[in-house]
Amino acid sequence: MARLPLMARLKIDPYILAILGMVVIASVLPARGDSAVWFSHLTDGAIALLFFLYGGRLSRQAVIAGITHWRLQLAVLFSTFVLFPVLGLGIGVLARPLLSPELSLGIVFLSVLPSTVQSSIAFTAIAHGNVSAAVCAASLSNLVGVLLTPLLVGVVMSAHGQGFSLDALTNIVLQLLAPFVAGQALRPLIGSWLERRRGLLSYFDRGTILLVVYTAFSEGVVHGLWQQLEVSNLVLLLLIDTLLLAIVLGLTTSLSRRLGFSKADEIVIVFCGSKKSLASGVPMANILFAGASVGMMVMPLMLFHQIQLMACAVLARRYAAQAEAADSAAADSAG
Repeated sequence: MARLPLMARLKIDPYILAILGMVVIASVLPARGDSAVWFSHLTDGAIALLFFLYGGRLSRQAVIAGITHWRLQLAVLFSTFVLFPVLGLGIGVLARPLLSPELSLGIVFLSVLPSTVQSSIAFTAIAHGNVSAAVCAASLSNLVGVLLTPLLVGVVMSAHGQGFSLDALTNIVLQLLAPFVAGQALRPLIGSWLERRRGLLSYFDRGTILLVVYTAFSEGVVHGLWQQLEVSNLVLLLLIDTLLLAIVLGLTTSLSRRLGFSKADEIVIVFCGSKKSLASGVPMANILFAGASVGMMVMPLMLFHQIQLMACAVLARRYAAQAEAADSAAADSAG
C-alpha cells in the first residue's frame, strides 16, 4: 500500500499552512514604507479583479435572484448588527476585570462592525455557495455599517463621532461594485472562457485571500502588534476572539437550517454573518476614538481578523468537499 503524504496523514490543510505562512512572513518581513503602499495597491487591484471575474462568471438571472433574496439578506444583517453586538457586549463586560479598558472596549467595537466583503465572497465561492447572494449581502452590510456602526458604538460604548464617510462609500463603489458591473456587462464575451477555467480561477480566489492576510497582518506588525500586548493579554484575547467566532458560527449555521435555507444559502449566512471587517474597522476607530489609544482598541479586531480567515478557510474547504462528494454521488446515480 502506498504511503500517503505527511500532510494527508496528519489531515493538515495546505491552505491553512499557507495562511499561517503569510502570518509568519508578515511578522518577520512586514511591508513597510513604499512596499506597504505597493502591497496595498496590489491588494486593491487583486480584489477589484476578483469582483470583475465574479461578475463575468455569474449569470444575470443569478444576480437578480441574489438581490431579491430578502430573507437571506435579513438573516445576514441580523447576525452582523444584532446577534454579534449582543454577544460582544456581554463578553466585553465579562472580560473587563481581566483586560485593560481599551482592550475590553475593543471587543465590543469589533462586534458592531460590518462584515468583510472580499473574503466573505471568496470563501463562499470556494465552498460552492450562492456567490451572487454573498456579493449583495456583504456589500449591503458595508453600506449599512457606514451609518449603523457609529450609531451602535454611540449606544453601547457612549462614544460619539461622524457616522457617514463618503470615502468609504466611494471605495465600495469603485473597488467592488464597479468591477462587478463591468464583469456583468462583458459576460457575453468572457463568460464561456471563464466557465472553462473555474479550476484556475479558484487558485486566484485563494491567492487573493493570502495577499489580504499578508497586507493586513503587516499593517498590524508595523503598528506594534507584538510590542503592545503582554503574552497573558494576547492569549486571553485569542481565546475570547475564538470563543466569539465559534458561538457565531454555530448560531448562524443553526439559524439558517432552522429557517429552511438551502446549503448554498447557508454558506452565505455563515460566512457573511460571522466576519468583521478590518478594512472598515481601523478607519472608523480613528474617527470614533480620537484621543484614545486607537492601537489597543483595534487589537482585538486585528486578532479576530486572522482567526476568522483561518477558521473559515477550513470551513470553506469542508463545505467544498461535501459539495463535490454530493455531485459525485449524483453523477454515479445518473450513470
